[in-house]
Amino acid sequence: MYREHSIGVVVPAYNEEGFVGDVIDTLPEYVDRVYAVDDCSTDGTWAEIQAHADRRNANTEQALADGGVQFDRHVVPIQHEENQGVGGAIKTGYQHARADEVDITTVVGGDGQMDPDMLDRLLDPIVEERAEYVKGNRLIHPEHREEMPTFRLVGNAILSFLTKIASGYWTIGDPQNGYTAISLHALETVEIDEMYEYYGYCNDLLVNLNAAELRVADVPVPSRYADEESHISYLEYIPRVSLMLLSNFLWRLRVKYLTRNFHPLVLLYGIGAAASFVGIFRGLRNVVGVVRRRKHDRESSLPVVLLGTLMLVLAMIFDMVENEELEEREIG
Repeated sequence: MYREHSIGVVVPAYNEEGFVGDVIDTLPEYVDRVYAVDDCSTDGTWAEIQAHADRRNANTEQALADGGVQFDRHVVPIQHEENQGVGGAIKTGYQHARADEVDITTVVGGDGQMDPDMLDRLLDPIVEERAEYVKGNRLIHPEHREEMPTFRLVGNAILSFLTKIASGYWTIGDPQNGYTAISLHALETVEIDEMYEYYGYCNDLLVNLNAAELRVADVPVPSRYADEESHISYLEYIPRVSLMLLSNFLWRLRVKYLTRNFHPLVLLYGIGAAASFVGIFRGLRNVVGVVRRRKHDRESSLPVVLLGTLMLVLAMIFDMVENEELEEREIG
């Protein structure tokens, strides 16, 4: 228990032999239950999870007999028969935590990159009822950003901007950071069972949290990069997640600003997108005409593009104002 709240930890693991056992063993003592999810690994990850779970659960049996713990097993080993992706592994852990009615469920990767001693930073905003979902942010402090490899920093910056637009959480950054905590209320409110299973699960969840009008907090955490092999193909990752974010953005606008309550920012987004498309099309047509030396009336594309840009900026400003009470950033 942590400040009168039961705490669960989901540990997603895929080919994390040599790392996941240490993650399980170094979690804080106040953690009540660990959901260690092996996502159909091809190495010794599952055996390592079972061995460490057996040792931890042996101690739990005596503590349960003494009335000192809430659950019969401290570590719950779970194995997927097919690889579902990191989002799928976390979804499985969330479903178990929801069924166990754990007050706060956190995610600590099985690769050893997340410092378990900083877990309380994620828990406090939920315990103090300032947020329903809390995530780490490696971009708040310059010294944390310096530790991030350049290619990750660039990719993160691109997806951060796209996620701000898609989710409506305009001050929340580093959306790829999987070090998170979520309340039981949030797990029961958002569509966890439909959660995106690829690496963009965290971006997808933010969109769903915003549509449900749930408050999110950002807390600074440092970068930690161990010797494990990355499972991400960035050439596939960024385009795939970007398309998912576009779909989620349109869904959020429909649910939040059309179905539930009408807001004119939807019209501004629509006019802005249409004007930008027309302006870009005109510009490309003019360029093609010059290249092919065709004589035709060239319509200026600049005014239309500027109109579209203005409409899009106004829509974003309205969206920021509508959601400013749903986000909080801690800089300490």
